[in-house]
Amino acid sequence: MRMFQKSALTLCVQASLMASIASVSTTALAAEEVKKEKVVGIEVINVTARKRVENVQEVPIAVTALQGDNLDAYSSGAMDIRFLNAKIPSLSVESSFGRTFPRFYMRGLGNSDFDLNASQPVSLVVDNVVQENPILKGFPVFDLERIEVLAGPQGTLFGRNTPAGLVKIDSAKPTQDFDGFASLSYGSKNTSDLRAAVGGGLTDDLSARISVLRQDRDNYIDNMAPGFEQNDVLGGYTDQALRLQFLYEGNDFNALFNYHMRDLDGKPVAFYANGIKSGSNKLVDDFSRDTVYHDSAARATQQVETEGASLKLEFELDQHTITSITGYESAELFSRADVDGGYGCNGWGCPPVPLDSGPGVINLSSETADAIPDHTQITQELRLTSNFDGDINYQIGLFYFNEDLTIESFSYDALAAFGGPTGLENGYVVQNQETTALAVFGSVDYTLTEKTSVTVGLRYSDDDKDYTNERTQSPIAFLGAPDYAAGAVKNSDSHVSWDISVSHKYTDDINLYARVADTFRAPSIQGRSLFAFDDGISVAESETIISYEAGIKADILDNMGRINASVFYYTMNDQQITSVGGDGGNTARLLNADETVGYGFEIDSQFVVTDNLLVTANVSYNNTQINDSTLTVPVCASCTVTDPLNADGRAIIDGNSLPHAPEWIFNFTAQYTAEVGDGEFYAYTDWSYRDEISFFLYNSVEFSGESLLEGGVRTGYKWDGDDKDYDVALFVRNITDEQQAIGAVDFTNNTAIVNEERFYGVEFKVNFF
Repeated sequence: MRMFQKSALTLCVQASLMASIASVSTTALAAEEVKKEKVVGIEVINVTARKRVENVQEVPIAVTALQGDNLDAYSSGAMDIRFLNAKIPSLSVESSFGRTFPRFYMRGLGNSDFDLNASQPVSLVVDNVVQENPILKGFPVFDLERIEVLAGPQGTLFGRNTPAGLVKIDSAKPTQDFDGFASLSYGSKNTSDLRAAVGGGLTDDLSARISVLRQDRDNYIDNMAPGFEQNDVLGGYTDQALRLQFLYEGNDFNALFNYHMRDLDGKPVAFYANGIKSGSNKLVDDFSRDTVYHDSAARATQQVETEGASLKLEFELDQHTITSITGYESAELFSRADVDGGYGCNGWGCPPVPLDSGPGVINLSSETADAIPDHTQITQELRLTSNFDGDINYQIGLFYFNEDLTIESFSYDALAAFGGPTGLENGYVVQNQETTALAVFGSVDYTLTEKTSVTVGLRYSDDDKDYTNERTQSPIAFLGAPDYAAGAVKNSDSHVSWDISVSHKYTDDINLYARVADTFRAPSIQGRSLFAFDDGISVAESETIISYEAGIKADILDNMGRINASVFYYTMNDQQITSVGGDGGNTARLLNADETVGYGFEIDSQFVVTDNLLVTANVSYNNTQINDSTLTVPVCASCTVTDPLNADGRAIIDGNSLPHAPEWIFNFTAQYTAEVGDGEFYAYTDWSYRDEISFFLYNSVEFSGESLLEGGVRTGYKWDGDDKDYDVALFVRNITDEQQAIGAVDFTNNTAIVNEERFYGVEFKVNFF
């Protein structure tokens, strides 16, 4: 894999930073102080769920928005995007890569695939640009305006791969007013989180904003494997990110340029061999998150560099707006880990050489690495939106997507069982995939009466994939696998997505809506051939979904309360699912399930209890079921399977719920404020609960994740200066220190991935304006 290199775009942007900051600071000398007004009652939240600014209460879609204090509290203490897990109704987030490659699940729909070309049915859109590759989805969350979570399907306006919905992230934009902030937190495990942003007008028409982030944590996990003892070898990272924006605002023309980059140098997620107690879903009695027993911990590493830019142009005509959004993204990755989570090898898949091994039975030694040496994504959207005063408005558009991706997979000999040095490469596969997608879309809003309106959307999408892979060395050649294997696949599909929604203003404060929507996820190709006996290629055809949803959005108690509720039912045909692991092999294979049915409800509420106390309470229920009497999957090497097995020992998964799909999610927050002296004291707490989940398509005792309850507390004091606000706070995350498996590796033993321990720290922040 070639070394990471700085592009010409990176160097040009970095060279301009100091000049930009100096210009902003000079303009700031004449800026007037911005007066803040205290909001009385529930604040109005504007979202762009339908690609135009609207009050969230008037959008006929289940939308949840995070912003302000809630967002700050959730993301404090160097948290990555996984903090969204169970913080929003029907949304789960997990990862087997740690701070990279988050996997989103909404209303039970998601994808547990760990390959680097895996597609997901929950899309991520950041600053109007889709982040398709799973590595792009892990970009740090900082200096944001809001996060919007849109329940699916969202195929009409946002396109392919949104049958479950999307997470939409909008960063804080430049303005003519000078403002900025700097914050520094320090917490347990020598963790620091530095964030800063500054922005303002450069000229009367041009403004800029630069935002930076640096998160650090020391290694804190000790390796106690005999012969490999080493303190503080895993768990640490240095994660840096930058965003630079320029906004030009003319009379009839606006242009927003966005450059962003990330540089992560850290360690992969820690795997704990036989960390789950046999015959139970609980961690073993002597489990310690700060201790592993690896034979290759010293070689573990994770390096990620991403870089991108976008240009949004808006032309205001008499009664129309033309919008162009051009996006470029690139990613490079190298991640190497001890995936079996133990040392040595003493099970069925081991070389015929006696080796010291543990903890417990290690059926297959697996030290592997995955890399993305080359990746580019180019997107272009062109949209025409009407701005009529009458009963009808519309938007029409074109969309283009192209991704060129190279993936390398490596295996290493951690055993030296045949006399060679440990850590020597013994397996290699290269994959290449090019994806091209084209779409034309349109949406029409029609006001039927003074209180009732209808929206109809339509989108035609065409998707093409060209895939090849080649293995030149097999790590299981001693078991008879050939070193060389290669394959190639091309597939394509097209689909017409549509949606119809009706919104009715029952009163000035209560809106009712109903929605029917259809969309698809484009075909997927997988080539997990490193530990396969053939080329390892599997293909999943397009999945389609039709969803029915109805809801109510109500501001009550004289704007001192808000309750939004929705019910839904969907049927997905040919759902793309991934059989991960099983059969004792480090493989993954794509499948199509004949039918998947899901239904449930969501309630999102906020209440101003007193002038000093604001509470929120959310709940969601999701029931999912796979309906396919012919579908079977391989099972774990060491766990207790509870599904019926066929004659080949494969699990029959007909009737199972989807993996990582909790039936119940609860979330509660409370914020108390009081004037003390010349400032304000505040106390904030949040609690989230998600129900029991299954880690895999088959059901087993060990790989049924326990229900998880996590809470946080943040308390502090704010006060004003002449042109600055100050904030000092103490915070704790996972205050009960609940420890349990939140993921697993099933191909060798009951290997666990465990949630974060209790984390506490202090933060100081200054806002200037």
